[in-house]
Amino acid sequence: MPQPRPSSTGMFRALRHRNFRLFASGQMISLVGTWMQTVAQSWLVYRLTGSAMQLGMVGFASQIPIFLFVPLGGLLADRFDRRSILFKTQTAAMVLAGLLAALTLSERIQVWHLYVLAILLGVANAFDIPTRQAFTVQMVGREDLPNAISLNSSMVNGARMAGPALAGVLVGWVGEGWCFLGNSLSYLAVLAGLAAMRLPPRSQPPREGNALQDLREGFRFVVKCRPIRDLLGMLGLVSLMASPHVVLMPIFAEEILGGGANALGLLLGMSGAGAVVGALILASRTALAGSGTWIAVSGASLGLGTIAFALSSSLELSCLVMLPIGFSMMTQMALSNTLVQAMVPDRLRGRVMAFHSMMFMGMAPVGALLSGALTPILGAPGTVILGGVLLLLGAAVFTWRLPGFRLEARRLAREAHLQDSA
Repeated sequence: MPQPRPSSTGMFRALRHRNFRLFASGQMISLVGTWMQTVAQSWLVYRLTGSAMQLGMVGFASQIPIFLFVPLGGLLADRFDRRSILFKTQTAAMVLAGLLAALTLSERIQVWHLYVLAILLGVANAFDIPTRQAFTVQMVGREDLPNAISLNSSMVNGARMAGPALAGVLVGWVGEGWCFLGNSLSYLAVLAGLAAMRLPPRSQPPREGNALQDLREGFRFVVKCRPIRDLLGMLGLVSLMASPHVVLMPIFAEEILGGGANALGLLLGMSGAGAVVGALILASRTALAGSGTWIAVSGASLGLGTIAFALSSSLELSCLVMLPIGFSMMTQMALSNTLVQAMVPDRLRGRVMAFHSMMFMGMAPVGALLSGALTPILGAPGTVILGGVLLLLGAAVFTWRLPGFRLEARRLAREAHLQDSA
């Protein structure tokens, strides 16, 4: 593992690692572009179709490949050079964004184009996400891994503030295509950072042998570890039940709150602001004690926040409510990532993080599809309220299981540390 300079401590201690600084600087630029594309694409779908069902279906198309292919992505992350995999997946995402920009700017874009490009991007992400999560420990080591995860979350959500706000302005000024082009160009920053890294040899050599047996090994590890099962179950519920308020955001912005693309960008930006605050608070923590309680509380507050958002008819109040929603969602997801990575040895990291990605990203398309189907029946507010109620129930169950969770989690973290040190 790379050795940190001992003089750097505090909230930004993971940045003492040169490789992580290169990664973070590239990611920050690219993530702004990603959020620009996310907002612009939602607006484009709604402008072309005016359909909540189509919004849900495009969201489903972009994320269901993650659920289907992410176990293979995790397997490759444990078998091959992780930086090389990331270079390929980021290049693929850059090309797909460029194609989307070309079709939109030439005014030849059709809804089926959006579906095809969304599916292809989902396939690329299925290999990118578990690899990127497993790659973090190579950049910073196990000691600074929790801080790196929190800082990465702050970057994601800082971009979530800037990207939607910028997209809202650009969509209204020059159209969606320029957002897609900006996203395509932003990937150059990530590729430059990856190319400039100096990485030590991995502690675990590349694996060979039966791929199916290796996949089963990762699955058995997840199944037999109660804390990881509990974390992934809660994460999957959050991904499933928080999806409706994100997928249906254009409807809330346009029809319920009386705004447009600018209102959509403002709402998502406020959610990002809340998430940045949460990420920075987590980055200042130096121990994992109490993380289970944080996850339970954040799940409950996310449920209450989504219910309040659904009941609001004021843009100002809705923006205010998006702050705790962003805070709670980020806290729940970042701490789940940190705890799972603390309990898994590096030889299994890619495969276990693939199952984490299935819950984090893979359940979101199901939620997107479900929200599109329920909205004509329950309405957009009713669909979001249902998700909030189920989140409250999930948080109550997780709280009930916390005592046993804590004891087993400590044991697994000790064993993983010993295995990686051997």
